[in-house]
Amino acid sequence: MISSLRQPSISISGSDVVLRNRHATLIQLRPQSFSPFSSREKSQRSVVSTKKPLHLACLGVGNFGSVKNFESEASFGQSDLVKCGAYEADRSEVEGGDGTPSEAAKKVKIGIYFATWWALNVVFNIYNKKVLNAYPYPWLTSTLSLACGSLMMLISWATRIAEAPKTDLEFWKTLFPVAVAHTIGHVAATVSMSKVAVSFTHIIKSGEPAFSVLVSRFILGETFPVPVYLSLLPIIGGCALAAVTELNFNMIGFMGAMISNLAFVFRNIFSKKGMKGKSVSGMNYYACLSILSLAILTPFAIAVEGPAMWAAGWQTALSEIGPQFIWWVAAQSIFYHLYNQVSYMSLDEISPLTFSIGNTMKRISVIVSSIIIFHTPIQPVNALGAAIAVFGTFLYSQAKQ
Repeated sequence: MISSLRQPSISISGSDVVLRNRHATLIQLRPQSFSPFSSREKSQRSVVSTKKPLHLACLGVGNFGSVKNFESEASFGQSDLVKCGAYEADRSEVEGGDGTPSEAAKKVKIGIYFATWWALNVVFNIYNKKVLNAYPYPWLTSTLSLACGSLMMLISWATRIAEAPKTDLEFWKTLFPVAVAHTIGHVAATVSMSKVAVSFTHIIKSGEPAFSVLVSRFILGETFPVPVYLSLLPIIGGCALAAVTELNFNMIGFMGAMISNLAFVFRNIFSKKGMKGKSVSGMNYYACLSILSLAILTPFAIAVEGPAMWAAGWQTALSEIGPQFIWWVAAQSIFYHLYNQVSYMSLDEISPLTFSIGNTMKRISVIVSSIIIFHTPIQPVNALGAAIAVFGTFLYSQAKQ
């Protein structure tokens, strides 16, 4: 319990601050948060100044029974005590604490994660579209993205930059359906972006919550509050309006985005069911997911497109774009892995609800930036549809609370 009180300017010195019922008047304070700190040794002395508001934090609790019995002298024995530490209002914690980060520090950390996630995603989408415009082979492009991320993590584990996860056969079995869904969603989204504008793909992908609710309702038998179902109306209506008014509408691009939505919904479902109790960090979890997805995707990419098509297209792209095309391919592959890795690291720190809100804001940043950078023509009614769909996604995240 951490509480705050204001006293005249005094100083207290001693090895510990010990409150006993028979020695001190009980002050009932409204609890605000619990902050565990390790107690100091008896030999260590401290001085507390109360010129500023004084915050008290519980360091150790004796065997004193229930809180309701505090007011009773009989209920407070000789060994019953509460040990407290104190710090002034402009201090972040009790001196000598165990290093637990403050709430403000956690918010700053999450804010950095979100900003990094959104920035990396915007950069990835820009370079991914540049590559697909010059080199329209989405199956190979998707494979290179997974291969680059897998290689980066294998090197990190080998050089001990990152600690390798401890996995077993059961882990990979539970990861397999997640990897299948992730592979389908990744390829479908890349195929979509090879056919339509980045903004259009992400407008359609903002309809993912609708797929999540429908799949959960009709396949898993889950029920949701009425506000959740109502929030789907602007999502579906906005996506439909944006699709109908899209100047460069393409059915393959539209269906790719829709399939990607459905695949990622199943990925989330399989992930929740299969990974319960698995002690693998978000970064390593996504690394394992990339490696397994790469193994699944590679034979299909060879079968669908093949090395002969890749080689011919590569020569054409190099002749038209120049050596910077190689940088485009490397950048889209690197930034794809980095933005996904940071998103999984964010999920380690926040609730799924906060993550979904962050994902909605990410979608807005990608749509706006791609329209500006690629000078995508957009009609007012098309922009209205996109805004309605994104707003519906926000309402859905709020209704799910």
